[in-house]
Amino acid sequence: MSESAPVVPLGAWLAELTDEQLVRLLELRPDLAQPPPGSVAALAARAQSRQSVKAATDGLDYPALVVLDALLVLRADGGGVPLGKLTALIGERAGGDDVTAAIDELRDRALIWGDAALRVVPEAAVGLPWHPGQVTLETDGLDADRIAELLETVDDAQRELLERLVDGSPIGRTRDAAPGTPPDRPVQRLLAAGLLRQVDADTVILPRLVGQVMRGEAPGPVGLTPPDPKVTETSVADVDAAAAGSAMDLLREVDVVLETLSTAPIPELRNGGLGVRELKRLAKGTGVDEDRLALILEVASVAGLIAAGIPEPDPLDGAGPHWAPTLAADRFIESPTAARWQLVASAWLDLPARPSLVGERGPDGKPYAALSDSLYSTAAPLDRRLLLAMLADLPPGTSVDAAGASRAMTWRRPRWAARLQPKPVSDLLAEAHAVGVIGRGAITTPARLMLDQATEDDVVAAMTKVVPAPIDHFLLQADLTVVVPGPLDRALAEQLSAVATVESAGAAMVYRISEQSIRRALDTGMSASELHALFTKHSKTPVPQGLTYLIDDVARRHGQLRVGMAASFVRCEDPALLAQAISAPAMDRLEVRSLAPTVAVSMAPINEVLAALRTAGFAPAAEDSSGTIVDIRSRGARVPTPGRRRGYRPPQGPSTQTLGAIVAVLRKVASAPNDGNRLDPAEAMAQLHDAAHRQESVVIGYVDPAGVATQRVVAPINVRGGQLTAYDPAAGRVRDFAIHRVTSVVSAEPG
Repeated sequence: MSESAPVVPLGAWLAELTDEQLVRLLELRPDLAQPPPGSVAALAARAQSRQSVKAATDGLDYPALVVLDALLVLRADGGGVPLGKLTALIGERAGGDDVTAAIDELRDRALIWGDAALRVVPEAAVGLPWHPGQVTLETDGLDADRIAELLETVDDAQRELLERLVDGSPIGRTRDAAPGTPPDRPVQRLLAAGLLRQVDADTVILPRLVGQVMRGEAPGPVGLTPPDPKVTETSVADVDAAAAGSAMDLLREVDVVLETLSTAPIPELRNGGLGVRELKRLAKGTGVDEDRLALILEVASVAGLIAAGIPEPDPLDGAGPHWAPTLAADRFIESPTAARWQLVASAWLDLPARPSLVGERGPDGKPYAALSDSLYSTAAPLDRRLLLAMLADLPPGTSVDAAGASRAMTWRRPRWAARLQPKPVSDLLAEAHAVGVIGRGAITTPARLMLDQATEDDVVAAMTKVVPAPIDHFLLQADLTVVVPGPLDRALAEQLSAVATVESAGAAMVYRISEQSIRRALDTGMSASELHALFTKHSKTPVPQGLTYLIDDVARRHGQLRVGMAASFVRCEDPALLAQAISAPAMDRLEVRSLAPTVAVSMAPINEVLAALRTAGFAPAAEDSSGTIVDIRSRGARVPTPGRRRGYRPPQGPSTQTLGAIVAVLRKVASAPNDGNRLDPAEAMAQLHDAAHRQESVVIGYVDPAGVATQRVVAPINVRGGQLTAYDPAAGRVRDFAIHRVTSVVSAEPG
């Protein structure tokens, strides 16, 4: 390889940037400004540190990482590389404009610098999701299917060699790679097939695609142009309508879960979350599939609708916290449909957990529990945003499947490839469909606004337009079922729920009216005439005569017995009926005694007396001191509303105004005369790392623990963990030096 082209150091290049370019750099790499660097040299040193480089490459797409890979193959980490060499190495895999765009993106992040000659930061290799050279040296035209075919033909010796490179470093050194080696040797046969690539006379490298196929991973990315994940196209109206239907189904199931937990809170496991048995029991009680239930519980928890605490009233014996609805759940239930969806969808988007793992077993062999910390993942919200961003960049109404979405997302974020395989992406798509963020595989209009960080009011307004308007009618059937062909008005839905029981849910819900459900409605204080009026007014079909007779019959028997408080009393206008009631076996343990032919009292609570009489086959009603029928049903358990559970919030970097002030300080420091202050540790690390890379000796100013300042000539070996390991010729051995004690670094080489 010829001499590398000259290029200025990164610090000097940064100093020549405009204020706007420096602000842009700090926006793209906010870690460089926290805390603010003391000088441009310190900024350059920090920009070349391993952790900062790794963070800066996290958001790069495939073309940018391919350019970075090619520059490392050309040894741009040791000297400048002419632009022509880079474009020649990439060849026809990308057009000139694509390469230029990738170079500009890397320059904006200060991962490379220079114009005619390009230089890359020394730690650039840590930002690649593959070994440097594995992509640049891949064989053109060799796809995953062809690789799989070739792997079927290799013999045991060749496979053993490949497996060694897959399990360990993809770089192998062997004499069999040299020209003139007999072609029947395993290495030569693999090179001829393209399953290995030659680096130099004694070094081979395993191409990235070969390793992916052998590990069973989804191959790719493979092209420098973005893959098209489109499967079908449909109208935006159809997408929004389908998603609205899914959203309404989910909200109905959320209500069912809240009601069930309100009636019977579930104890929290000692290490957090819900037990497997409790989850199965809750799934059976709500009729919600376990996988879907896990998603609902996680979203409800982040939205603050459920929490673990001591419910009021205290369940059972009060031992330990229980999962129950919070006080915020009542406000949620009363909110309009669009506002409820906005809360649930935003909670899902910010959910730092992977509900799809519930039921699977972790590395320790134990199953993942719902609502447990074992599901916690800070990357999950990033993956959801990446999925929605990919969908939002497609033409409206464009749908995708899991395989296509995985390819497109991996192309955008190759460093995230391990968690963007088709299976986890399929889980994300299923969640998005369930929540109503996408419909028929395409992103919805409200979800686009949410992704663009529109206000809650704008998102709610957009959702209001796509949610079907509530209806004020239903269809009564002769078999005493009620068919609801759409979302009911909330007030009417509450009335219908009081007098009928849900038999099947879905786009068209079916309720069933029974003697028990009518009695339940009468217990709440409704009269027979009110029930007749309800069905006559809101049914689009004639009211069955059987329903009219049933209401009248139940109402005639309902409330003949009246229960009040003594602790409680039983009152009845019919002395014979009262005598029959208090002599029933179910009443024995309540110690009921007669005060008059029509009145009896008991020290048992009113709820127990009502339950005992109903067990004995009577239809009592509760009344207050004025004789008015009252509804004494339990309002359900509640726990205090906590802050949002483990909610994700995107990291907020310094504002543009703050970054502008930091840049102004850097300019001021650069123009000030040198006052002899100690070298910034970050700058010292960069200079020593560079000297170790070039294998050059340096003179360091060093203050020992006793405070004595000395000048030492050393040969740096490596810089790691705040320590310089270097050979000290004066001592004749390798020594460690604390970086924070280094006051200056000057080259010891002549000239």
